[in-house]
Amino acid sequence: MAKIDIILPAMGEGVIEATITKLFVKKGDEVKEDDVIIEIATDKVDSEITAPQDGIIGDILFNEENIVKVGETILYLSDGKEDVETKEEHKIEVKIEKTIDTTTDIVEGEIPSIELSENANADDFGNKTKSGKFISPLVRNIAKQENISIDELDTITGTGEDGRLTKRDILKYLDNKTEPTKEKPKPVAEEKPIKIEIPKPQEQNSKHEIIKMDRVRKLIADHMINSIRTSAHVSSFVEVDMTNIVTWREKVKASFLKNEGEKLTYTPIFIEVVAKALKDFPMINVSIDGDNIIKKRNINIGMATALPDGNLIVPVIKNADKLSLSGLAKTVNDLAKRGRENNLLPEEIQEGTFTITNFGTFNNIFGTPIINQPQVAILGIGAIKKQVAVIETENGDSIGIRHKMILSLSYDHRVVDGALGGMFVAKIGEYLENYNPQIYNL
Repeated sequence: MAKIDIILPAMGEGVIEATITKLFVKKGDEVKEDDVIIEIATDKVDSEITAPQDGIIGDILFNEENIVKVGETILYLSDGKEDVETKEEHKIEVKIEKTIDTTTDIVEGEIPSIELSENANADDFGNKTKSGKFISPLVRNIAKQENISIDELDTITGTGEDGRLTKRDILKYLDNKTEPTKEKPKPVAEEKPIKIEIPKPQEQNSKHEIIKMDRVRKLIADHMINSIRTSAHVSSFVEVDMTNIVTWREKVKASFLKNEGEKLTYTPIFIEVVAKALKDFPMINVSIDGDNIIKKRNINIGMATALPDGNLIVPVIKNADKLSLSGLAKTVNDLAKRGRENNLLPEEIQEGTFTITNFGTFNNIFGTPIINQPQVAILGIGAIKKQVAVIETENGDSIGIRHKMILSLSYDHRVVDGALGGMFVAKIGEYLENYNPQIYNL
């Protein structure tokens, strides 16, 4: 039986690559169908790739920490009826070329030697140092950015397989590396040298704690900077009287939990009215592709969710406009729980068309959120606070205590003008103030 290519599968709109975070197998290992063989990370979710059938692991074309594009072969799987060493000649050539140019593959066969000059830097050599230590493209890029020479790379102890230099090795080396002492200039004749006391690097470092960004934080940082560069951000605000909803929820939340088996939070109510407003203003439910505006047929609402480690994730409620309040409550609670446990599937954080983020969870009154690309708007929800307010009635005005909340809408002025953005967020406020929960009395 011919070898089976284990490729990086398509994982949704806009996802073109993933990072291999863990290889659970090595060449020659026997695996059973559905055994986990690879762990990958894409955006904010870790996922697993399993064996499609029983077999023996053949060539592994990528190492841990390598970035793989969708559709690329990660490794081969044989059913054991043929020697895993047997390969077609043209496939050997393809993999060798790929090894030298773009990946960290180790392919059995003869790899052309590369002549190195004494002063060559990390951008001038292939996938090995002079002494034969294997180095990945990621390590080469770091070495190039930090101006580390080939000879200097050779002095770093590699902790990977067969002495391979890993990202962790070079970052540890950089952390421990101290700047070389600069040669002290000779004083000009008849002039006394000026003595300048320079604090030792150890003394400087002891005053501060250096915390390296983890993978998720780096992705969030890149995503936010990209959004600011891409969209012309504008914000509009409305104040909403939430008294009727607050009163009703307090009245029915116990029976809702008993009958539906779910806690009734404010989030499904917000999603319900946002979905309704998006139907009224479909030009908010769009994205931009060059000079084209892509109008989305589905209303898929993402909800920003804080994680225990301080990062965040945005699970997506697909077709939110088609779900009842109880259906929204079940979906919201499930996605939020699994998001905090890092158990979401890649497709559950993709294809969002609009996002909400609840500042009120942290008792913040309002904020100006950054648009979640490629969407064109995001709703910020502030804390619900008791306030003294003027109550307008048919019999005249009066003063009373009301539950008030501020909504903030950040939108992309390239396609959403102030009138459209202002009317949209005002419509959400109107739906909340006139919310009719009678059909949910339990």
